[in-house]
Amino acid sequence: MMKKFPEVALRHLITWLLALALSMGLTVVQADERPTLLVMGDSLSAAYGIEADSGWVSLLQARLENKARVINASISGETTGGGASRLPELLGQHAPDIVLLELGGNDGLRGLPPGQFEANMRRMIEASHAADAEVLLLGIDIPPNYGRAYRDAFTGVYRRLADDFELPLVPFLLDGVALDDNLMQEDGIHPTAAGQPIILENVWPKLMTLLEIDLDLVSD
Repeated sequence: MMKKFPEVALRHLITWLLALALSMGLTVVQADERPTLLVMGDSLSAAYGIEADSGWVSLLQARLENKARVINASISGETTGGGASRLPELLGQHAPDIVLLELGGNDGLRGLPPGQFEANMRRMIEASHAADAEVLLLGIDIPPNYGRAYRDAFTGVYRRLADDFELPLVPFLLDGVALDDNLMQEDGIHPTAAGQPIILENVWPKLMTLLEIDLDLVSD
């Protein structure tokens, strides 16, 4: 009897380990069922000049709680060219369900030809779709001193992309914020912490349509 005891104990240990692994595996599957959101943006989404947890992306994560996973891949100073280069690796790493594409502002401020800006955006949209991710376009505008013709050509890129790819579009991310000095930092380009909840509200309706989440289950 004593010689058989270690073998019995070993079988019990193996059974327990297998049950534990199965339990842990089920937990992982459940976590992966949450939709993953990938935010590809610049300083407007990277909480430039304010506390990181005050930025609109952090506020979005807090509002969604455990209903979705939010990956913020935004970098201050990012251009569409940089975003197009980084995105394929991020898509492979995170397998997002939705890509929130908030880029273009730095291209506009640098006077990049709208055709080049548009080509980079198309690359990112096509890469996202190839990875089975939906895309939400977050549009931006540039200061009036760049001239009406350039501004119209610049903002027209977002509308054209939305039409061509049948994408939801937030026409102007900083709507209700950009023209209010009380909500903008001294540089006149970046919103303060007080402006971040308004930005989130600009994004929220379009995003919720894509997520198809029961709004009653999401806290304000």
